[in-house]
Amino acid sequence: MDEARASLLDVIRRQSLKTGRFILASGAESNYYVDLRRTTTHPAGAYYATFLLLDLMKRWKPDAAGGPTLGADPLAGSMALLSHQLGHPLRTFMVRSKAKDHGTGRAVEGNLESGDRVVVLDDVVTSGGSLIKVLEPIREAGAVIVGATAILDREQGAAQALADAGLPFAPLFRISDLLDPEWIKGV
Repeated sequence: MDEARASLLDVIRRQSLKTGRFILASGAESNYYVDLRRTTTHPAGAYYATFLLLDLMKRWKPDAAGGPTLGADPLAGSMALLSHQLGHPLRTFMVRSKAKDHGTGRAVEGNLESGDRVVVLDDVVTSGGSLIKVLEPIREAGAVIVGATAILDREQGAAQALADAGLPFAPLFRISDLLDPEWIKGV
């Protein structure tokens, strides 16, 4: 696991970590940005992230995993494939920001069944708002949410927000694993 973690951190640093001035989905301003879609769509990044997330999620014994579209989409596809290859198939799904007004009219797309034990996931979390927004449509589909995870927690309130929502949260990494905590304080 240590080798996989080190390999994933290397891919994140090379592919996804940017410095400059950025406005985050939460509305906050930051002097760094971690574009994890560059990691989750990279061959090695997708493999290591998925392998490590599947291992982390074992504690919750999920039937399915998914989260908000766009951050969870590459992870969901990779998880479905790798979990099948490893002999422990996990169904996956994505949650739209709003239900479609045509076709099936669903907010949740993919393979989610009533009664499923679900882990919600995203690539990066800041305030936790993106994950919290998907809880209602998942519960309306009849699933039981047993945990939350992400590749990276920016350590700006997501853990507390998810705890307040009654969810255990375990990220693969925290921003302090990538950046010097003293530099982060200047954010």
